[in-house]
This record gives sequence, C-alpha cells and structure tokens, in this order.
Amino acid sequence: MPRPRKSLISLSDTPFYHCTSRCVRRAYLCGEDKLTGKSYEYRRQWVEDRLLFLADVFCVDVCAYAVMSNHTHLVLRINKQKADDLSTREIIRRWHKLFKGMLLCQRYINPVESETITDAEVKTVKSVAEVYRTRLYDISWFMRLLNEFIARQANREDDCTGHFWEGRFKSQALLDEASVAACMAYVDLNPVRAQIATTPESSAHTSIQKRINAAKSNRQPKLLLPFAGNPRNDMPDGLPFRIEDYLEMVELTGRHFHSDKKGNIADSAPSILTRVGLDRADWHIMVSGIETEFKVTVSAERLILRKKRNRQCRSA
Repeated sequence: MPRPRKSLISLSDTPFYHCTSRCVRRAYLCGEDKLTGKSYEYRRQWVEDRLLFLADVFCVDVCAYAVMSNHTHLVLRINKQKADDLSTREIIRRWHKLFKGMLLCQRYINPVESETITDAEVKTVKSVAEVYRTRLYDISWFMRLLNEFIARQANREDDCTGHFWEGRFKSQALLDEASVAACMAYVDLNPVRAQIATTPESSAHTSIQKRINAAKSNRQPKLLLPFAGNPRNDMPDGLPFRIEDYLEMVELTGRHFHSDKKGNIADSAPSILTRVGLDRADWHIMVSGIETEFKVTVSAERLILRKKRNRQCRSA
C-alpha cells in the first residue's frame, strides 16, 4: 500500500528530496512521436522555464534537474528558514505571482490602499499570509504548480482533456550528504545514460549543463542552489561540497556508466567520497541504485550496513 505523502516528506528527517514525474500518454512529453513524426522537443523548455520560475517564487531550492522524453527528475531542498524570514508583504507578493489572491491582500501590498485597511483586516491578511508561508516551502505545492501548468499547456496544444501525468509525483528522502551527491549525479547523468547526450555539458535542459556553462564564466547559476564548499564554521548556505569536486565526480561516474565509455576510472577519487566513507565501488552502486535499490529513502549508512550484513552472512 502506498505511504501517505506526509510520511514521505518530513523536515525532521531531511530537507533534501528526489522527485520524479512520469507522463502517462503514449505520446511523449518531449521527443518525437514515431507514429506522426511530430517533434515535441520544445516542451522541454516549457518544463525548464516553469521549474526555474517556481524556484524564484518558492522557498524550495533546486539542486539538480533533468527533463527527459517522458519524465522529469528533480532534486529539491526545502528552505524553511528562508520562508520563516519573509515579511507578510513579501509572502503575498510571491504568492500573487502564482495566483490573483484575495482583494484584501492586494490592497495590503498597495502603498496607497494599505493606509485605509483596518486593524481587523490586517489581522485577516496576516492569517492568510501564514497559510501562504507554509505553502511556499511545501514540495507538494511546488510539484503541483509545476505539473499542472505543463499538463494544461500540453492539453491545450493537443486539443484534448484528461490526465497528462501518471499521478502524483514520487519522492525519495535523501538522508545524508552522500545521498544528495549521488542522487544529483544520477539526475545529471540521466541523458548520458539514456544515450541522448554524449557528455554532461551537451545534455540539454539539465542542471549540469547550466552549472558548467556558468562555471566557464566563474560563476554559479542564480536559480540553482549553489555549491558552498566543504563544511566549515563560517559556511554560507548551499550544497556542502565544492563545485569542482562535484563536476569531477560526475565526469568519472559518467565515464564508468556510459556504454560508449568503458575506460577505467582515474586513480584519484573526488574528496567527497573519502569524506563520507565510501569507496568508488560503493559510490557507483549507490548512484546506479537510486531508483532500483532504494525506495522511499536514500542513505549511505543503509548501503554500508547492508554490505556489513552480507559479509557477516558469507563468513557464517
């Protein structure tokens, strides 16, 4: 029996989640329909544009994404602290980028009309804003406003009605630093593993391509959660490893998995693997098993414990 969404997404466990959505139709979300010959490649841009727009509105950070032919992969981080720090006016302004909202809320953020609002009306506005605040760091709301938008746009273009996606998105909790890095690499390498791209930098509509293009100018993409470097006392907000380590790790992992690149992995492993206690074999098992070996949660500790039990069984 499927588990309720509230038990799958819990901030007390982790703010990081891997979310996937799959198209229900024979005709792909993107790509070319083999029966009609019509190309839907441009729809990838729909998804990417909507995703990055929502990342700018919500307090949900995008760590990685890949828009595939009939499904999407996202690695998201819930940023509750950011939501808690927003003023009532900022919350309403953000929410009004998505919905028209209450007339009273519109008056509250209008510099002229706000002076005529009574104390009772202000209290009502603040109560409504608290509801919006919780939604702005809610992954279910984020995914809903991503998938519904794409479904409506595709249905309108195809002149049809009905379901566009299989159902609600699927999610996996990423319980530790190694799980986050492994899942990001898995997502970023999806086009390479599917053989629709030969290298990470040529993988269109992916976070890895966006990060590499930005790195060429010595910067990080504005709407993706930045790499903050190795953990330290004065560490800024962001992913807890260096971008150069991550790009090297993706390159090595992609060379290992892609069928056209069977070369050996270089002798020097990225420092993140040593830091989280995984050897290279463990790492590749973890990346390749994101959707097969792990179900609801992804954890390096779980992988290590399973290996330990296997060794004990063999020695018994």
